[in-house]
Amino acid sequence: MAETSETRYRVGGMDCAACATKIDAAVRRVAGVADVTVSVATGTMTIRHDASSDLKAVQKKVTGLGYSVSPFAGNAVPSDEHGLHDHADHDHDHDHAGHDYARHDRDHRHGEREIEKLHGQDHATMTGSWSQSRKGRLTIFSGAALVAAYAIGHLVPAIASYAFIVAMLVGLLPIARRAVMAAFSGTPFSIEMLMTIAAVGAVIINAGEEAATVVFLFLVGELLEGVAAGKARESIQSLTALVPKTALLEDNGQMREMPAESLAVGTVIIVRPGDRISADGVIISGESAIDEAPVTGESTPLRKGADAVVYAGTVNGDAVLRVRVTAAAADNTIARVVKLVEEAQESKAPTERFIDRFSRYYTPSVVVVAALVAVVPPLFLGGAWGEWIYKGLAILLIGCPCALVISTPAAIAASLSAGARRGLLMKGGAVLETLGKVTIVAFDKTGTLTEGKPRVTDIVSFGLGEAQLLSRAAVLEQGSSHPLALAIINRARMDGVPVPPAFELEALPGRGVTGKVGGETVYLLSPPAARERGALNAGQEARIAGLNDEGKSVSVLLVNGLAAGLIAMRDEPREDAEAGLSALKSAGVKAMMLTGDNKRTAAAVADMLGIDWRGEMMPEDKQRVVGELKRKGFVVAKVGDGINDAPALAAADIGIAMGGGTDVALETADAAVLHGRVGDVARMIALSKRTMRNILQNITIALGLKAVFLVTTIIGITGLWPAILADTGATVLVTINALRLLRVKM
Repeated sequence: MAETSETRYRVGGMDCAACATKIDAAVRRVAGVADVTVSVATGTMTIRHDASSDLKAVQKKVTGLGYSVSPFAGNAVPSDEHGLHDHADHDHDHDHAGHDYARHDRDHRHGEREIEKLHGQDHATMTGSWSQSRKGRLTIFSGAALVAAYAIGHLVPAIASYAFIVAMLVGLLPIARRAVMAAFSGTPFSIEMLMTIAAVGAVIINAGEEAATVVFLFLVGELLEGVAAGKARESIQSLTALVPKTALLEDNGQMREMPAESLAVGTVIIVRPGDRISADGVIISGESAIDEAPVTGESTPLRKGADAVVYAGTVNGDAVLRVRVTAAAADNTIARVVKLVEEAQESKAPTERFIDRFSRYYTPSVVVVAALVAVVPPLFLGGAWGEWIYKGLAILLIGCPCALVISTPAAIAASLSAGARRGLLMKGGAVLETLGKVTIVAFDKTGTLTEGKPRVTDIVSFGLGEAQLLSRAAVLEQGSSHPLALAIINRARMDGVPVPPAFELEALPGRGVTGKVGGETVYLLSPPAARERGALNAGQEARIAGLNDEGKSVSVLLVNGLAAGLIAMRDEPREDAEAGLSALKSAGVKAMMLTGDNKRTAAAVADMLGIDWRGEMMPEDKQRVVGELKRKGFVVAKVGDGINDAPALAAADIGIAMGGGTDVALETADAAVLHGRVGDVARMIALSKRTMRNILQNITIALGLKAVFLVTTIIGITGLWPAILADTGATVLVTINALRLLRVKM
């Protein structure tokens, strides 16, 4: 067996599974290619090939389909005298941090422009403004030509038909070119071919206006897909912004700044208060509160000292730390999250567009039927050529997919608009379709089922009044930005409790804070610190244990050495969480909670809401649970608001970002609930089901009318004009039906 090698390319302009299918089919036909893997999510193509494979031919196949292509650095790809390499994309590869894509000289760039002129790379990578991209410019020109044709038609009716033909050709020529290239590369009935046949057929029967309009709408749809696909890929890159670009390296007792990506395992770095930690590592010396929310989802900072593990991208709180690096930049926590997101997106290809699937059978069938109607009767049954060619053209018009092309996106657009007005964002028709099939929803806890910030839940007095207890605690916490401190200050403000000035304030690292308040020495301590001072009796210990069992964090207030009371805090469920989960249950959808919080807190919140739960989960654990649920046959929706949710959001059948979440969560997710209401998840699922019913009705109307007029045309009852009315009428009917979704109440 011949030895095979692997070559990886960056492919620009892929927007959907249909793009990947065309590229796969074309490249597989190149001699020597053993296997092809195309990823829409990451914009890459990997081929396995033997030594006889002509890699220049591979690149020609891809550019011929209208996509840009560039080999990754390190690939043994022969130089191409015709300059087929793409120069539009020189970003860094996610999986090989720091590597640049192949650079190309001036001759290559000139050659590439010539290839683009020949093949029309309107699928080229979309960078910057959409209006500056090839797709954007083509769509703008097509729209302008259509408007000009309408104007000319009103001013000079005699040449209206020619004006619309010209307008149609502006948009159709690149589409037709791609259709022809795809046909020669193994995909004869692509959606481009569908549009080309429909437009040419409409022109043949003097329906140039309709042909030009349909071509323009098709280009608009492709442009929107390109914008969405480009932003999705950029969102994965933004994850790496969490890790600082530089680090303070300790070298022979001196500190020097160096690139974080160059840190070697075993080196020691210095992390100052307020800085993000630049690498995964172990604390050598120092003790500080570490905010791990970006990585673990833990709702409150954790106090960590010597020998504790810290993660890249987390935030150091209040003390200098010396950290020994345990993972290189390419292997740190954030890098792993990036890889998990990419892998999860690659494993779930987007739903193939309905029209593209249907065209595999529909388009050739229509063409064959039209040809048979035009030719068979005159040849074998003595029919008149003129009459039957006329009927064949009418059937070709009946088969024009205008109603299908326009009405299905119209239903989706109406539904997306109705949802957006209510804060429900969904990224396209594939998301709508899958949402209605969801059988289980996995929620994050912090910021999703809960508010995302602790609140004071209990004030337990051991002698002082509640107001006096809260006042003294708030005095000590003035100026602190710790989430628990803010909870106490906010409660004091809400209750109108006076907060007098304090003196001799002093932070006690890992224990609490102390100060002088009105001549009293006051401490606000963690229970272990209060226990060390012998300030707690058995009854008070029991009360603390009970509050802890409820998932609450407890602070003990000491006044002149005696326990004066307890303040308990917890991140409480959202007001509508219980009702929202009940709505899901009524719809036959199960719910569970996946959280990075400790098991005690997770259990307390889950018991309040009555759902299953898993606690102390890292990002890869959440992704693993989602995968397990899918293998059990569930259609899984994952709801979260943090970066730590990104891999699970991508791995789920549908990822839903909760309002107020990070940009990465919103971009990685397929949908977003902007108002942060748990009940909106159930509303989104209901909207999906309603939309899919509407689309089924539209398809039935469109195809039903075509079937009726197909029969009546063949038997001679209807002709060309009724055929035009059939197609236009179907478009009007299904569009009106789709617009009903705008009036849906949720």
